[in-house]
Parts: sequence; structure tokens; C-alpha cells
Amino acid sequence: MVGITALIIDDERTARTELRRMLTDYPAIKVVGEASNADEAGELIRTVKPDIIFLDIQMPGRSGFDLLESLISVPIVIFVTAFDAYAVKAFEVSALDYLMKPVREERFAKAMEQALARFRDKETPFLFVKDRGQYHMIKWEDVHLIESMDNYARLFFNKQNVLLKTSLNQLEEQLDGQLFFRTSRTQIINLNYIELIREQDGRFSLQLKTGQLINFSSRQAARFKNMNRH
Repeated sequence: MVGITALIIDDERTARTELRRMLTDYPAIKVVGEASNADEAGELIRTVKPDIIFLDIQMPGRSGFDLLESLISVPIVIFVTAFDAYAVKAFEVSALDYLMKPVREERFAKAMEQALARFRDKETPFLFVKDRGQYHMIKWEDVHLIESMDNYARLFFNKQNVLLKTSLNQLEEQLDGQLFFRTSRTQIINLNYIELIREQDGRFSLQLKTGQLINFSSRQAARFKNMNRH
């Protein structure tokens, strides 16, 4: 197995150095960067798009949880922290593991087994959202519809919906174009959820597997028809 990239995020240089040392025993995982705070980490994540992040929670400025909330697509997360008070919260957001400092070799090995297994299963990217006091870790493949709501986007998934503080234009730039398509100024659909496609009186619409009816703008209808000819 090759090509798994990792980012280490911790305000303590010694902690970052120790994680790098431990990762040398796992050649399938390549460290592509380090960050000492959430702001640096956010920029790096958007630039290098790591597969996995080793994340401290309490850091100067924003916390590790604050960082996750700011991301559109969240890599696999292993928390590494000196505090056990956040363990329940960490697993609520579907963190792969929660390691206590100082990290023991055998405990680290167990976390790496889980990480490598996750990549063997080709786990898809996640979205981390805090909405109405609850945390959600959502697979993008489970999102069937995205709607514009002023300065927010409402994501529909698994009979639930959450609000994400981003515009539809910003979100569209970061979505997988093979999976999502913008049908109009206010809606983006997951192509895998299309049930029926209709064209009547020059108007183009479709029905999702969830039962929702979606109307295309004339411009996007032309794009969609052209896309499906290729």
C-alpha cells in the first residue's frame, strides 16, 4: 500500500517530532507537512489535501474541533492530546482514534492498524458539521441534495439535513464534479441519486430516489444534456 499522506497538527514541536518518529515504522504513510495551530493547518489541508491528520485539541487560538468545523472535506482524524476530557466528543464526530500523550508504541500501532484498514476499504471523504448544537461527520456520497439558504448551504442526507456556513458557489468549487451537478442557482444534486429524468414543454426536471423533484435552469439543462451525450 502506497500513497497515504498525513499531516501532523500540534503546537508542541516535541510532540510533532515524536509522531514523525513513530510514523517511520509505517512506510505506507508519508508525512507531507506539520502545523502548530489551526490556522496553519487549515491552509495546509486545503493545499496538500492529506488523507489523514494527527490532531491536537487544545492549541493557541482555535481548537482542533474549531479546525474541523472550518473544513469542507475532512480527512481521517486521529486525535492526539494530553487531555481525556474530550474523548466522548471525539468519537461523536467519528474520529478514527483518540490517543493520549505520551503515546505508547503499542497504542499507536493499534491506531495505525485501523487507519490502514480504513484505506484498504477505500473510505470516502467526510464533511464535519456542527449544527444546532450537534456534531455530524457526513460521507459526501450520502449527501443527495444541497440547497442555498442565504449565506448557508443546507445539506440533505440520510433523512436528515444540516446547515453549513458557506455559499453554494464556494461549495461547488470544492465538490467532486463526477458526483455532484448544479441544476440551478439554488440547488446541487448527487448524480447517483437520480431516479427519473423528465423533459416536457421544453422544461427539464428530475426526481431523486428520495422522492424530491428538481427543476433545471435552462442553462444547466443544456449542460446536463451535453454531459450525458459523452
